[in-house]
Amino acid sequence: MRNLRSAWNELADTLVDTVRAAQGEAIDPALPDAAAERVRAQMRECLAGTGGEVSARARAAALGRTYLSLDPGGRERFLRILAVEFDCDRAAVDAAVVQLNAATGPEERRGAEARLRRALEAPRRRLLTQFNALPEGVKFLVDMRAELLELSADDPSLAALESDLKGLLAAWFDIGFLELKRIGWDSSAAVLEKLIEYEAVHEIRGWDDLRNRLDSDRRCFAFFHPRMPNEPLIFVEVALTDGLAGNIQALLDPHAPLGDPRKANTAIFYSISNAQKGLGGISFGGFLIKRVVDELASEFDRLTNFATLSPIPGFRQWLTRQWSVDETQILNAADRRALADAAGVESGALAALLAREDWHRDPALSEVLRRPVMRLCARYLMQDKRDDGRASDPVANFHLSNGARMEQLNWLADTARKGIAQSAGLMINYLYRVEDIPRNHEAYVGNGEIPASAAMRALIKS
Repeated sequence: MRNLRSAWNELADTLVDTVRAAQGEAIDPALPDAAAERVRAQMRECLAGTGGEVSARARAAALGRTYLSLDPGGRERFLRILAVEFDCDRAAVDAAVVQLNAATGPEERRGAEARLRRALEAPRRRLLTQFNALPEGVKFLVDMRAELLELSADDPSLAALESDLKGLLAAWFDIGFLELKRIGWDSSAAVLEKLIEYEAVHEIRGWDDLRNRLDSDRRCFAFFHPRMPNEPLIFVEVALTDGLAGNIQALLDPHAPLGDPRKANTAIFYSISNAQKGLGGISFGGFLIKRVVDELASEFDRLTNFATLSPIPGFRQWLTRQWSVDETQILNAADRRALADAAGVESGALAALLAREDWHRDPALSEVLRRPVMRLCARYLMQDKRDDGRASDPVANFHLSNGARMEQLNWLADTARKGIAQSAGLMINYLYRVEDIPRNHEAYVGNGEIPASAAMRALIKS
């Protein structure tokens, strides 16, 4: 936001005096009634389109600076004005529908359809497109949508504005416009700082940790947009290894010996992070993985396996729902006896043991838990589905949709606090076998089948 203010201040300083004067005095950040009326006037001036291109950019910059100067309550009111008062003219829509229904010939119908399309385009949508021409204007709209996503869940008018903005961004961020770049230790400090800030799966603990993740046996790739050259949209971190990796702490250990990437046979995708909240729902991840597979395969001819080491974020929540109904329905008699002996209670033993803060540090206790918890996790991943037939776990749905298969479940693979809390320390390898990707994708997306290795299927029956 500070960068946007600076860029637009510089733009405003080059404008004609009449436009600068129209901006008036600073607007109260809370946007009370009098200030709100000035904002409405600014919006109307932007839509009027008088003057040349410089004036149009000036008015858009002034309106954007107004928005950036507001506090959270003022911004919500700004967005509500834009959503409600600059929506499409419903009377004009109704009239266009009547004309369309009354049209008799092909030419008359085409004209009526064109008038209906124009009537359905809300003025706010035309206003939003004006920011596209400003320095950092696209980033401004991405961040505006991030705020809208939080406000619009229970508000139909704001939800409609959010939908308009999503439609614009989806067109502007078409995969054909994006550039894949490798990020290394020699990348700009601005980009490296954003990796630390945006990493959403495994926290980057400072510059030494980041340097380790960018060493010679690692790779990091990101998609960038030409209008946001220093802002990664989504990035993936990769480790080049010999065989599947089954423990994230070992994989990220800064003291582990450096591997020789030329001898690696496996590329482990261990973190994929969406960097822009305002681009939520606009999918890049699948394209990113496919592009990175191609890049790595062309660089290292010994690579034959492409796999992930992925979290299972929904497992503990699902498990809590299961045992809250009846633990006897999810555990066999032998496991119930072993867990009861370890917990010292007759019922609720699994819940009681997993509630212990240090259970994963006790070898005997973790061994008692291993078989039942892994079996339940395999059942969650492979059998628990949403209403549309897709896997309930969001990470599983992502990788299966992109043609991977469930390959290997790893016990105590993530013993960080977050890993224990969300998945009882379990992680899973999803395998991307290039020749199987189309078949796996069709089986999952088309038929609701979950591709899985024999080892994964055997876990359910263990």
